[in-house]
Amino acid sequence: MVGLVIVTHSAALAHGIAETCRMMAKDARLAVAGGMEDGGFGTSYARIVAAIDAVYGADGVVLLVDAGSSILTVETIVEEMPERRLRMADCPVVEGSVVAAIAAVCGANLDDVVRRAEETRGAAKIGD
Repeated sequence: MVGLVIVTHSAALAHGIAETCRMMAKDARLAVAGGMEDGGFGTSYARIVAAIDAVYGADGVVLLVDAGSSILTVETIVEEMPERRLRMADCPVVEGSVVAAIAAVCGANLDDVVRRAEETRGAAKIGD
């Protein structure tokens, strides 16, 4: 199964997204890397790598990010680990994470999990 890592600047936000994902896809391989080691707001390279290690398997890992330095840090990690099957999804972090979790537990491969997460970019929440 494809693993998922939720990367945000806030530990509370990352855990809340993970909780929502688990309500929809309880068996998802899911880890979070939210905030800094001291509990502060920010992005931690070490926490992201540890989260990847926690869920990494042959099917790969999709990284779902909020903004700014989380994107830059994940891009760096992906570049530094070319031997691993890592992909960052360009999507809204909440909606994309939930869709990715459902796709992963349904057996989608790495590319399909990323594609489905990225499809949430165009989802309208309120009709015309």
